[in-house]
Amino acid sequence: MLNWFRDVFGAVYTVLHGLYVTFRYWMRTYDPQRRTFTHHFEYPELPVPVAPRYRGFHRYDLTTCIACDQCAKACPVDCIYIGKEKVTQGKGFRVTGFTIDYTKCMFCALCVEPCPVDCIFMGATHDLSSYSRDGSIVDFSRLPTEIAWGRATLNPTAVATSKVIAEPVHGGPNS
Repeated sequence: MLNWFRDVFGAVYTVLHGLYVTFRYWMRTYDPQRRTFTHHFEYPELPVPVAPRYRGFHRYDLTTCIACDQCAKACPVDCIYIGKEKVTQGKGFRVTGFTIDYTKCMFCALCVEPCPVDCIFMGATHDLSSYSRDGSIVDFSRLPTEIAWGRATLNPTAVATSKVIAEPVHGGPNS
C-alpha cells in the first residue's frame, strides 16, 4: 500500500513539475525586455555563432574525391548521388556529379567517416533557405570552384546559379 502511495505521489509530482517548467517558459514569451532572434545576432548580415562541432551543410572537396561511393553507401537515408565515369587514360573515375538532397538529409555525419581521402566533411553553414525544393538539391560538381573545393561556405545564391550550369566545373583529381 505504501508503494502505491509513493507511485501516485511520484506521478503527480512529475506532472506538476512539467507544468511548472512549461508555465515558466510560457511566461518568458511575454517579457517586454525580451528581444527577437534577429536582434540578438543581426541575422542575416552577420553570421550566427555556432559551436565548433556543429554539423551543418556539407563541405566537399571535389579535387580529392576518387568516386569510391563509400559516403553514398554509408548514408542511411540515401540522399547522396554520385555520378562518375571511367577514365580512358589511366585508372580511376571522373566525377561528373556529386549531389546531396537536403530535403532528405538528417545531418548525421555518417558519410564523413568512411571517406578514405577526407573529401567530404560537415561545415558550419546552417541556412540554405530556398523557395522551392529544387533549391535544396545541391550538385557540388556544378558549384563555383571555391565552394566546390570546400574553401568557401555554401550559400543559396551559389546553389541557384549552379542550376543553370550544364557541365561539371571540375572533374576531380583525374582530369
